Amino acid sequence: MTSGLNGAQILVTRPAAQADTLCGLIQQQGGKALRFPTLEIRPAPVDDEAIENALGSDWLIFTSTNAVDFALKALDGKMQRLQTARIAAVGPTTANALRQAGLSVACVPETEFTSEGLLAQVAMRQVDAKHITLVRGVGGREKLAETLRSRGATIGYLEVYCRQRPDIDNSPLIDQLRAGTLAATTITSGEALQNLLAMLDTASAALLRKLPLVVVSDRIGQQAQQLGFEHIAVSLQPTDAAILETLTTLLNGENSGRSN
Repeated sequence: MTSGLNGAQILVTRPAAQADTLCGLIQQQGGKALRFPTLEIRPAPVDDEAIENALGSDWLIFTSTNAVDFALKALDGKMQRLQTARIAAVGPTTANALRQAGLSVACVPETEFTSEGLLAQVAMRQVDAKHITLVRGVGGREKLAETLRSRGATIGYLEVYCRQRPDIDNSPLIDQLRAGTLAATTITSGEALQNLLAMLDTASAALLRKLPLVVVSDRIGQQAQQLGFEHIAVSLQPTDAAILETLTTLLNGENSGRSN
C-alpha cells in the first residue's frame, strides 16, 4: 500500500447497508468518507413458479452478493435446495457468500470479476442445450443472457431484488461540492452513477464531473466518460480493497488501476 489519504474526503455511493467496509478502509488510511447512497436495494416478489424453474436448471449463475442475500430470504434460508444445479458466481466475493450459505461453487472467474470474465471461463463456453438461470436483480444487464443464448443455452431468471433511487437529503453533498472539500468519488455500477447525477442540480453535477472518479470496470469508465467526467481511474478489481488502492495511489500522484 502506498502512503495514506492524508485527510482527503471521499464520496462513497454504495448502498447504505454495503458501505461500511469501504468507509472503514478509507478512515484507516487517514481519509474521511462522505456517505451518499445512490442505490437502495429491496427484496422483489418471487413466486413459486420462478423458484421451481430455477431448481430445474443445469446452471445457476449468481451475479452479485445481493443476489445471494435476497435468494436466501426468498428461499427462507434453505439455499441447499439449489444445489441440484451447478453454481457459478461472477466473482470471489459472491462465491464466498454462496459457500457461507452452504453451496458448492463450480465456476468463478480468477481475474476479471465481471460478466465478461465469467463468460470467458471454459464451463461457460460449453453450454449448448443447457438450461441456465440467472439469479439477479430486476432489470439487470443482458450481456450474460445474450451471450449464453448465442452459445446454445436456454435462459431463465430468478429476480430476487430490485434497485431504486433513494429519496434522501442531497444538501450535505451539495455543500461539500460547493466548498471544494471533496477529493474524489467512488462508483460501483452504471446505475449508481446515473442516479448520482440525477440527485444533483445542474451546477452541482458540473462540479462533481471535475472530481477524480474511481470506477470498478472499463464499461462503467466508458459510461462516465460519455457523461462528461474528466478524470477517471478504473480499479484493477471490483473490491473495496482495490478501490482503496486506486484512490490512494491516484491522490498521491502515482499509477494504479487503469485510466479512461
